[in-house]
Amino acid sequence: MRRDTPPKPWYREPFVWLLILFPLTAVIAGFVTLGLAITSDDGMVEDDYYRRGKEINLVLARDQAAAARGLQGRVEFDDAKHQLLIRLSARAPDTIPDNVELKFLHATRSGIDRTLILPRLSDGLYQAPSLELAQGHWNVQLAAQDWRLVGSLFVPGNRSIDLRPSLP
Repeated sequence: MRRDTPPKPWYREPFVWLLILFPLTAVIAGFVTLGLAITSDDGMVEDDYYRRGKEINLVLARDQAAAARGLQGRVEFDDAKHQLLIRLSARAPDTIPDNVELKFLHATRSGIDRTLILPRLSDGLYQAPSLELAQGHWNVQLAAQDWRLVGSLFVPGNRSIDLRPSLP
């Protein structure tokens, strides 16, 4: 005795859903990746990379100038007064400039970098309003026209940074 059972509709077959699941997952992941690529600021690739490569020698000269002057700096975050204090020392105090440029450069997202121009308050002391920095690794650069000092900051965490010439 043979029974003829009517066939199940396609949507009742588990194997069909298994076949649909993998391509559907790939399509959804593709749209999520596209959304992340559109909304995130990943910085722009330099189109003048050759000129930037030649500028490395200029940067090294600025580091050597800072080392020759015996420059060292320290950035301190004063949360109570909501300010940054920058202390700069040199072998010869008369080489400390009237204005310095303080840069906070995010390690992976150049779109949130910050630059401040700070006037000198007294011998080697500069002050700025406190900054809200995103979490992550930041490179800090204190510079004048012909020298620079660099340091590294991790947010949250560090409350002070020592700045020194970046020499190999």
